[in-house]
Amino acid sequence: MLNLSLFRPRRAWLVAGLVSAALVAPLAARATPALVIEVDSGKVLLAEDATKPWYPASVTKLMTAYVTFKAIRAGRLTPETLITVSDFATTQKPSKMGFKAGTQVTVDNALKMMLVKSANDIAVVLAEGVSGNLPAFIDEMNATAAELGMTGTHYANPNGLPDPAQVSTARDLAILSRAIFLNFPEQADLFRIPAIKIGPAVIRSYNKLIDRYPGADGMKTGFICASGFNLVASATRGNRHLLVVVLGTESGKARTEQAALLLERGFQQSGNVFGSLAPSVESLRNESGPPTDMREQVCGGKRKNTASEADDDSGPAPTGYVAAGMARLDGTVTGASLLQKLPPSMPPVEVFVGPFPSAEALAAAYPAPPAPKKPAAKKPGDKKGQTTAIIDPADPSAPAAAPAPKPKPKPKPATAQASPAGGAPAKPAAAKPASKPAAKPAVKPASGPGAAPANLVVPPPPQ
Repeated sequence: MLNLSLFRPRRAWLVAGLVSAALVAPLAARATPALVIEVDSGKVLLAEDATKPWYPASVTKLMTAYVTFKAIRAGRLTPETLITVSDFATTQKPSKMGFKAGTQVTVDNALKMMLVKSANDIAVVLAEGVSGNLPAFIDEMNATAAELGMTGTHYANPNGLPDPAQVSTARDLAILSRAIFLNFPEQADLFRIPAIKIGPAVIRSYNKLIDRYPGADGMKTGFICASGFNLVASATRGNRHLLVVVLGTESGKARTEQAALLLERGFQQSGNVFGSLAPSVESLRNESGPPTDMREQVCGGKRKNTASEADDDSGPAPTGYVAAGMARLDGTVTGASLLQKLPPSMPPVEVFVGPFPSAEALAAAYPAPPAPKKPAAKKPGDKKGQTTAIIDPADPSAPAAAPAPKPKPKPKPATAQASPAGGAPAKPAAAKPASKPAAKPAVKPASGPGAAPANLVVPPPPQ
């Protein structure tokens, strides 16, 4: 039986005739979906809003991988099959590998790039390579979701980029993730890779539980503004393999710490003492309605920078994620305290383009950098080291153009000498009859009122 004295009831579900209470108040200041299950048995250890519609974001790539695994097993392609980057794949928004159209990668390398880098372009490359075209692959994704009983899920693309029709639930994502471990155990190592190495560059996984939380061994992160920060994570200790789903946190740091606490709670409790909320994750019933939109909380005006998938060390501090009341954990335990710097579980895994590693092929895979822009020509009167701003008068947000400087007066020939201070003005010298043209009068520095300054600099002629 579930020891209800340890939990604050949040809501009740009718699950296969069983009324269950959900869950722990200290987990979050506001409700976002959370779910913990045992992988082998499918038992639900913790569930909070686990049947609520949510945008999956890049956690979608778990299904892209699953459909690819099915195609490999069916003999439609092999891990060494070369697939090609299409023009459409290059148009996908980051995160991406950024290869130019025509570049080829093996299915195996594409899976590693997609799962570690969360590369949106490579998810499209896999989809087109497996099914021939994108619509056919999306049909396979939705057919597979139906086969697995993911009743609250619909896919519109293979990478999780924003689409109002792309929706899932924590329940469904747990079902999919469990199916990967049970149906394709030979592929499990793909999800625990801490980093890939391509040429000299090392790209680290966004799943910050790997090599930081003892026993962590996968799986996938996801983020768009509408979804918040999502994470499906698994960990193994002894003979227990647990899976946690956390959706909608306001930072990557928060999702990592909350997942660590949920996993720790699962490992600290035994099924014989606390029982389970439901006999299986499949017995939970999905809710209807539109997905929650987290855009304002996650990417609203209070945030200094637009959130990104790599935003694991910024955003609000997850002070609400403490262990008070969580089974055998006391209130001094926080998500951060459960994370540590562990010895690397494996070195960065090398990936490459083409059928085998080649520096020349890798260099050719990236588009040529744009030509540097020529600096704007200096205008007369520009100061050294300054550039002249080009302002578009049609742009209403552009600052007003500065008025053109008035031309400085040119020096004039002096017609009279200034007298010494306090003296009478000097008389002009009498003109002498000239037998030849008179010389031009010399320009002398004048000190009288209105006279030009002696250090006047005449601008050079335009170049």
